[in-house]
Amino acid sequence: MKFLLDNWYWIVTALVSGGALAWPQLGRGGANAVSPQEAVQLMNREKAVVIDVCDTAEFAAGHVVGSRNIPLATLDGAKGLPSNKTLPVVLVCARGSRAQRAAGVLKKLGHERVHVLAGGMAAWREASLPVEKSA
Repeated sequence: MKFLLDNWYWIVTALVSGGALAWPQLGRGGANAVSPQEAVQLMNREKAVVIDVCDTAEFAAGHVVGSRNIPLATLDGAKGLPSNKTLPVVLVCARGSRAQRAAGVLKKLGHERVHVLAGGMAAWREASLPVEKSA
């Protein structure tokens, strides 16, 4: 016990350092986050439904090819959600924060396999994956 009291500042330094190393992983989007490559695999192998939760203007400016636009504010009672709640769903927004909130809504609605695109459309574009624009 005396050791802990005498060296408390080293212990605090070690904890802060460990937290700083872990922060990027925690900020990645949580346990249900997928990279753009993992999202493509879900789309191709498991027929995942991609839902863009951006508003309609952001969606029109550029979105994942084949994605559905259901703005976050209307997600709770939306008709465009898959009726099969075991089907994987990949949520996309500009940076990933709105998609995280949308994931909570879909889980409350009973969807079992909800994923968030880590980094959002910015990460999708950075990975040079196809983007579609609406009129």
